[in-house]
Amino acid sequence: MSHDLSARRPDYLRLLLYVLVLSVLLHLGQTLLVPLSFALLLSFVLYPICRWLEKRKLPRPLAITLALLLVLTAVGGLLLLLAQQVMQFSQEWPSLREKVAVLAAQLREYLLLHYDLSLYTQEMWLESMLLSAAQQVLPLAHQVLYSSAISLVLLILIPFYCFLILYYREQFAAALPPLFPQADAAKIQFILRQTISTFYNFIRGMALVYLVVGILNVAGLLLLGVPHAVLFGVVASLLTFIPYVGITLGSLLPISMAWLTYDSVWYPLGVVAVFTVVQYLEANLIFPLAVSYRLQVNTLFMILAIIAGGIIWGAAGMILFVPFLAIVKLVADQVADWQPIGLLLGIGTHADPVKDR
Repeated sequence: MSHDLSARRPDYLRLLLYVLVLSVLLHLGQTLLVPLSFALLLSFVLYPICRWLEKRKLPRPLAITLALLLVLTAVGGLLLLLAQQVMQFSQEWPSLREKVAVLAAQLREYLLLHYDLSLYTQEMWLESMLLSAAQQVLPLAHQVLYSSAISLVLLILIPFYCFLILYYREQFAAALPPLFPQADAAKIQFILRQTISTFYNFIRGMALVYLVVGILNVAGLLLLGVPHAVLFGVVASLLTFIPYVGITLGSLLPISMAWLTYDSVWYPLGVVAVFTVVQYLEANLIFPLAVSYRLQVNTLFMILAIIAGGIIWGAAGMILFVPFLAIVKLVADQVADWQPIGLLLGIGTHADPVKDR
C-alpha cells in the first residue's frame, strides 16, 4: 500500500525543474514567442469570424484579410482617439506648469515654516534629485527607443503570423492528437473547439465590458468638468484588466488633473467616487451580464501570472500570461488528470466542464 501511495505522489522536484526550464526558454525566446503568442490569441478571436465569412462563400485568404482589417481598424481608431487626446493635453501643459510652479512654491514655504528646512537646503535637495534623474534619462531614452523599434517590428509580424495560423489551421489541429497519449487524443479536437469558442465569447464579452466602463468613466468625468475626460476615461477602462491595481493606476491622472484645475479637494474626491461607483457596477452588474462564461481564475494566481509575465516577457507578458492562465484553466476543466490544477486555479468549488454553446 505504501508503495502504491509513493508511486502516485507527484514529483514536485521534477515539476519545479520543468517550470524553471520552461521559464528560461520563454525568456530566451521572447523575441520569437511574444508576437507568436499575440497572433495565436488573436487567431482564437478571429476564427469564428473567419469561419462565418467562409460559410458565405468567401475564399479563405479574403475572409482572413477582412477579419484582420476589422481588428486593425478598431485598434487604429482607438489609438487615433488617444493620440488626439494626448495632443490636446500637451497643448495645455504651459498653463499646468504654472500651476505646478505655484504649488511647488507653496510646498517650499510649508517646509520652511513647519520643518525649518531653509530654501538653500531645499534647492540643494532638488538639484541633487534633478542631477540623479538626468544621469538616468539618457540610458532610459536609449532603452525606450530600442524597445519602440522592436515593438514596431513585432506589431508588423503579429498580423502576418495570425494570417498563417488561420490559413493552415487544419494542419495544426491535425498535428495535435499524435502528441498526446491514445486515451486523450480523441478529446483533443473537442477541447480545442471548446477552448476557442469559450475564449472568443469571453474576449467578446470583455470588449463590451471595456466599452461600457469607458463610456461610464468618460460620462462621470465630464459631469465633474475634468479636462480630457475621454483620454482619462478610456485609459482607466483599459487598465481594469489588472485586478485591483489597474483601477488605482487609472484614477491617478484624473485625480491630479482635477486637483490642478480646480484647486479644491472636492473634485478629486468626486473622481474617486466616480471610479468607485463604476468599478462596483462593473463587478456586480456589467461583467455578469456581458460575459456569458466567466473564466473563474483565482485572483491570487491571476496576480502571480501578471508578475511572472512581467519578469519573463516584460509588459507583453503582463498582458499575455493572464489569458494563458485562463486557457490552462479551461483545459484543466476538460481533462480528468488535470482537474486538481483546475481546482487549484479556480474560485471556490470546481467549475463544471464547458458546455457546447
